Amino acid sequence: TVTPLQIENASLLLEFQQMDHQLRIAREERMLIQQQANSELLRNLAHEIRNPLGGLRGAAQLLEHELPQPSLKEYTQVIIKEADRLHSLMDRLLAPHRVPQYEPTNIHEVLERVRSLLLAESSRNIKVQRDYDTSLPELIGDREKLIQAVLNIARNAVQAMQSNSKENAQITFRTRSERQITLARKRYRVGIRLEIIDNGPGIPADLVDKIFYPLVSRREGGTGLGLALAQ
Repeated sequence: TVTPLQIENASLLLEFQQMDHQLRIAREERMLIQQQANSELLRNLAHEIRNPLGGLRGAAQLLEHELPQPSLKEYTQVIIKEADRLHSLMDRLLAPHRVPQYEPTNIHEVLERVRSLLLAESSRNIKVQRDYDTSLPELIGDREKLIQAVLNIARNAVQAMQSNSKENAQITFRTRSERQITLARKRYRVGIRLEIIDNGPGIPADLVDKIFYPLVSRREGGTGLGLALAQ
């Protein structure tokens, strides 16, 4: 701003203010508008995905009873558990204002669940490394939502590495404590920092500001929903 002053030997007062905060708010508002515009489409997709899940789960249960080797049942259990998790996810899409099920949750149990899913469904050799701070206490959170968010981000990394034929693909889950942090404009004395690190190609520069928008994807066959749901 420029303000004239009636002061001897002075003519103008220049005041500079950083615009980072205003720009961030404007970016968040644009993202919110985009999310609202796609919410109806997401609900329609949820209906289409939800209907076949019962048949998929039932077929996996029948197959499990027919398997002669107990070791093979581990794979049918993955199908059954994932069908249940997807059914829960569809419920959340159809009822976005569901009250979160907050309870004491071990972040490392969440990460181990995600790790087992990644290794079970990966079509190629991929390493999922752990770099945990085992002294971290339990957090209060919605366990299923945490699993879904972390899984979506990690899957996105795996798919990017696979599409680029990345050899020696690797993902690292890293946890650390962090003090005096601000989340959603609220100050917390201590929090848990989770980093999901991969050695893939990275995010294209033109997608950095759009990666959390629904239906934005560069991958052939991608839905563009994973990161939107994670956020």
